[in-house]
Amino acid sequence: MAEVSIKAPEPMDIALGAAVRIRRRTIGMSQEALAEQCGVSFQQIQKYENGANRISFSRLVQISRAPRCRVTDLMDVFDGADKETAEDLDLLTHMRTPGALELLTAYERLPSEVRSSLVSLVRTLAIQQPQAREGVPA
Repeated sequence: MAEVSIKAPEPMDIALGAAVRIRRRTIGMSQEALAEQCGVSFQQIQKYENGANRISFSRLVQISRAPRCRVTDLMDVFDGADKETAEDLDLLTHMRTPGALELLTAYERLPSEVRSSLVSLVRTLAIQQPQAREGVPA
């Protein structure tokens, strides 16, 4: 019986998948629509966006054509100094948290004084609820 290897996704695969998700959602495209344009299932798009499956270059070209962007637009996260790249990868990893993109979109619409109050509230809640952070990278 062969041993099954469960390997965690590579950070670069996670970052690229998150960039695809952000671009797709920014233009209001569903996973189903992107999948149809790329000739794959929406489950495959989910795997790409989660970093569970690596995106081949030819598939990346197909993916970039669907939301009418350049391949380099999706790969910008990998440019720059090592420190900036690490910060970008970290940000994109956090964007995988369910609800993060919706929360950020709504947050952008708030007046600045409300945003400040909201950030204070969330920080207070996070301190009071340490068990809520289990499984989420700090």
